[in-house]
Amino acid sequence: MKHITYILILLVGILTSCNGSSSKSHAEGGDTLALKYAKHISIIEHDGYTQVNLTDPWKEGRILHTYYLVPKGEKGDGVAEELSQKGESKLVEAASVVRTPVERSVVFTTVHASLIIELGAGKQITGVCDLNYMNIPWIHQQVQAGKIVDCGSGLDADVEKIIDSKPEMLLVSPFENSGGYGKLEEIGIPIIEAADYMETSALGRAEWMKFYGMLYGVGKHAKTLFDKVDNNYQTLKQKAINASIHRSIITEMKTGGVWYVPGGKSVISEMIKDAGGRYVYAANKDAGSLSYPFEKVLDDAGNADVWIYKYAEHPATLQEIYADYHGYGEMKAWKTAQVYGCDTEKSGYFEEASFHPERVLLDFIIMLHPELRLGYLRYYHKIK
Repeated sequence: MKHITYILILLVGILTSCNGSSSKSHAEGGDTLALKYAKHISIIEHDGYTQVNLTDPWKEGRILHTYYLVPKGEKGDGVAEELSQKGESKLVEAASVVRTPVERSVVFTTVHASLIIELGAGKQITGVCDLNYMNIPWIHQQVQAGKIVDCGSGLDADVEKIIDSKPEMLLVSPFENSGGYGKLEEIGIPIIEAADYMETSALGRAEWMKFYGMLYGVGKHAKTLFDKVDNNYQTLKQKAINASIHRSIITEMKTGGVWYVPGGKSVISEMIKDAGGRYVYAANKDAGSLSYPFEKVLDDAGNADVWIYKYAEHPATLQEIYADYHGYGEMKAWKTAQVYGCDTEKSGYFEEASFHPERVLLDFIIMLHPELRLGYLRYYHKIK
């Protein structure tokens, strides 16, 4: 159940897009970097520092956190001191000064650890939480070698081990009504609230890599990577839209007595549309997950052409699916063997999907449009 809960949390990615036409636009007191898709973050360059505002995804009009990124060095010392004083007195309720590039950090999630490694800043990770959920061999090797500290559960981190790892920041994922970060807020280390998963489009979430790149001193690399992700996504999207066949699709399977499916405004629904598919619940107006009894899903999606789901170990065959619940045998996709599974423990889906939506999109297109012959599946596989 703990594993299932973790999966559900990671799947909360409900995402819409907005477009920017230039790389910078002038704003009072600084230059605002125009972001193409991300809605919950703004980046403003000032003389001597960069201001990053995170909007609260749960409370409209509220700032979740403001960060002042100040380059390390003598010139930045005075700027950092001045900003710290302003942040404590009158600028914003939640403000943190972060000296960049960050050379030591504790990372709480596998998805962010994977991105940091891809950006070439893996050695700047000195501690991790939820190690058991990090499907990254290099991280485990570094922990065994004593180069990265295992700081325990992300929900109840070992503060002493965090302090021993001497981090300059903590990279965590915030949740609605979490009640704050407890003792982590008392140790004086900047907490980076990585709320990218609450963005309203797949590319909006991925665009946060620009912020993370700035923190680790690899901002140019992050921008180049995002531009590549964006271009590949748009190219694949156009191929799918031009396809002659548009199949219907249903996702996931029931957990206990409930079948959780993505809402019509979720990132998954959006990506299915971009993949040229017809999502059964596309007309729904919710951005989060929907919970339905099996009978309703069977009525709504029993005739879906394609069925995809994620799993850990089982069910991995059509027979196991049927044995798990005989009602699945009524699904058209089960009868026609158009069922695809993603083994989350082996595929690397959770490590890569957030910042590489183009890879997930390609899988969707391959499953929905086999006639396009675009190659091999990366995360999913056809269930035998």
